[in-house]
Amino acid sequence: MSTTADRIDELRVRAARLREHSLRSTTEAGSGHPSSCLSAAELIAALFFEFMRYDPKDPGNPSCDRFVLSKGHAAPILYAAWSEAGAFPAEKLATLRRIDSELEGHPTPHFSGTVAATGSLGQGLSVGFGVAWGAKHLDRSDQRVFVLLGDGEMAEGSVWEAAALAAHYKLDNLVAIVDVNGHGQSQHTMLEWRVDEYANRLRGFGWEATTIDGHDMAAVVEAYQWALGCAGPAAIVAKTVKGKGVAVFETGENWHGKPLKKGEQTDTAVAQVWNGVPKGLTLPAVQARGGKRAATNGAGPLGIEPPSYEANAQVATREAYGTALAKLGKANPLVVGIDGDTKNSTFAERLLQAKPEQYLEGFIAEQNNIGAGVGLSASGKIPFVSTFACFHTRAFDQIRMAAISRANLKVVGSHCGVSIGEDGPSQMGLEDIAMMRAVPGSVVLYPSDAVATERLVAEMANLRGIQYLRCSRPKSPILYRTDEKFPIGGLKVVRSSDRDAVTVVAAGVTLWEALKAHDELKAAGIAIRVVDLYSVKPLDAAALIAAARQTGDRILTVEDHYYDGGLGDAVLNAVAGETIRVFKLAVTEIPRSGKPEELVKAHGIDAGAIAARVRQL
Repeated sequence: MSTTADRIDELRVRAARLREHSLRSTTEAGSGHPSSCLSAAELIAALFFEFMRYDPKDPGNPSCDRFVLSKGHAAPILYAAWSEAGAFPAEKLATLRRIDSELEGHPTPHFSGTVAATGSLGQGLSVGFGVAWGAKHLDRSDQRVFVLLGDGEMAEGSVWEAAALAAHYKLDNLVAIVDVNGHGQSQHTMLEWRVDEYANRLRGFGWEATTIDGHDMAAVVEAYQWALGCAGPAAIVAKTVKGKGVAVFETGENWHGKPLKKGEQTDTAVAQVWNGVPKGLTLPAVQARGGKRAATNGAGPLGIEPPSYEANAQVATREAYGTALAKLGKANPLVVGIDGDTKNSTFAERLLQAKPEQYLEGFIAEQNNIGAGVGLSASGKIPFVSTFACFHTRAFDQIRMAAISRANLKVVGSHCGVSIGEDGPSQMGLEDIAMMRAVPGSVVLYPSDAVATERLVAEMANLRGIQYLRCSRPKSPILYRTDEKFPIGGLKVVRSSDRDAVTVVAAGVTLWEALKAHDELKAAGIAIRVVDLYSVKPLDAAALIAAARQTGDRILTVEDHYYDGGLGDAVLNAVAGETIRVFKLAVTEIPRSGKPEELVKAHGIDAGAIAARVRQL
């Protein structure tokens, strides 16, 4: 495809308009990052008005090409581009950063042209990777994905996780554009304007890369043409000037995140960005390009095969997760499994065996795996991302941003607690409930047997949002009938009598310890009520309070988790304001290696510790 000189002039006008919009909207808002917008104007103008295929009246259409603004602080130019394309009137740009506007300071899904929330730097390429992998390997479509990164975020390790995986999967539908304006927030970036070094690093990761003057529109256009012909992921590394076109930005320091003043300062800057730009050109309206929004696939995971276990079976909940995931994959092509080279421990390998095309091996790159899940979610998929519970903690920022993205993301953590045994504390997920409870709108599930696990995995697939499933390493007996239901937000009273003195609340491995304590205490003439709190968040506060009222207003919680933020604190929150005393047994110090039964006893969460505490109460 060739671009005429007249067309180059049109694109230069578009770039000037994007600069003007960015300046005026941030001035009106009294905050924002106009200088970071101006360095990217040619890069975005050429993309939006020459190469990207989309429907301007449907900015969020997942069937079209997708654009991810990884440098989310440049949000004003993203909104300006969509407005120039015809998605909404330019007057709306003046509402930037207002509480009643979807044009937020950094992109969020309140604006439909946002693939995923960005602003926490270094995450956009992972999201783009997820979208591109899904388009190429699941949908077999010709969808293209473009990600604009700032040079400052190229110091983030998550960028290079995504770069490695994109090259491994030969994603020729993924284009990264690196805006090298040489400045971070407080100083020059690490490599300043050494674009060849950025390009060589990307080539070292298996990408094709080219360097350009990011303000030479003809060079920008040529670079996009080159990128779309590459056999793998392509990177355009553009040398730019922060605040390009505005003298006070170009020559001054400390302008990051600062708007111009209303009046003469802004008017002067606007006049400057039009210097040398052709005047009087009539810009053609942007026509819809690319596919129309695809109809929603109505094939849901409802009706998957029910659990099937012998009454005397011993099955780890992590194993039951793998079984349920494979069933879901066979029932619904939207279900995708992502695992970080732990699939033979999380049993996600069962999906790989049943539906290999619906499994993404993410290798040991947990931050990228969560970001990829967000990208797949943005494309209408139902991603389950699994690894050891402790390793998800390094991706907490990605999980936090997934919630802001309103992603439909299922996170699964195995090998939780001291009960994993000899591998020691580095492998023990002991903070995960606290971490996931803190995510707004999240669901936290902790099954105790294989039946509950399978049922809850199916529930997760049918519920939108961020959900977390906590799985244990040890095998456990089958507690429930295979036709038992486990609604999210519920609990199970598994032992009770009219003489119960205390309600013991547990989940996972500690539920089995509570049942042992129940039998021990019963032999001594002490009755306790045992509750399986399989849904830690949300939880059934009314049922907990009712149980406590019938057992002397006493609750004892027991968990294979650190003392703060876990199941016990969830129960405390639920009964706050009531005249109910809650006592907690949990892990209170950093563990060490040992046999599971030794560690559970050493940390005071075994049957003996439960029975002793009940006797004290």
